[in-house]
Amino acid sequence: MPRSSVPLAPPLRPLLRRYTDVGEPLSCVPVTEGLLNRGYRLSTTRGAYFLKQHLDAPTSDRATITRQHRATQRLAALGLPVAPPLPDSRGRTVALVGGHCYALHPWVDGRHRDGAQLSTGCSRRLGTLLGRVHTCLEQVMESPPPGGDHRAPTRGHLPGHRRTAPPRPRAPPRDNFDALAEHRLRERRRLLAQHAHHRPPPASAAGWVHGDFHPLNLLYRGAEPAAIVDWDRLGSAPGPRRRSGPPPSSSYGRRGSWPWRRCGPTRARTGGRRARTAPSWRRRRTGCGGSG
Repeated sequence: MPRSSVPLAPPLRPLLRRYTDVGEPLSCVPVTEGLLNRGYRLSTTRGAYFLKQHLDAPTSDRATITRQHRATQRLAALGLPVAPPLPDSRGRTVALVGGHCYALHPWVDGRHRDGAQLSTGCSRRLGTLLGRVHTCLEQVMESPPPGGDHRAPTRGHLPGHRRTAPPRPRAPPRDNFDALAEHRLRERRRLLAQHAHHRPPPASAAGWVHGDFHPLNLLYRGAEPAAIVDWDRLGSAPGPRRRSGPPPSSSYGRRGSWPWRRCGPTRARTGGRRARTAPSWRRRRTGCGGSG
């Protein structure tokens, strides 16, 4: 069950006292989905806002959130469609209330678009936008750590994995599905051995990426993107040589599939770098609007 389906009411009074011009609260409605963090559509006498409560342990500390906020502020100054947080009366963008970190963003009216809703032209423009995200992040972020070896293991690595695997409990009788699964796994091991000479060298560089760039983190207004949201996974990823493993499209294929095969300009405009994308699109917010 999503966290936001049974949320506790956020401490609105202590939060809004930190701001000078957001008005008095009128309503605060939870956004319908979001397993990692909680989001609310906050309506006040001055307008609508997106209130985000950061709960995901790896990214919910004040320093990490502040770094994300500074990045989106700088990206906005470069003209990217993002929704930076609003600073309070002391210039801070993270409010620590009751042991939890909150941030207030402008509410962005928009909708999500699946791959079937994107024309070839829209897909190309999306690829161009992703390239701009990467090149602009290079300008606004510090140098990332050197790229490590993110390649998939070859057959030479597999025996070690087998030796360290925990003992299996007593299994039920095998059926046709088990036989097919074993056949496919053995088939893939043969393919690893057959194509091991194509294995690329380790990445020699890394670059900054959004980290969770998928349809539910992009709001459209009409045919054009209005805001790239949810920068919690901002981080570094291997550079131009990373092409082992499945392409980003594998993260989208289960629901409407963004047509990444159409986005040829993406690779050229980003120097070959592609975004690391989490394959868990179901965890993200699906409300028609918001930011963060």
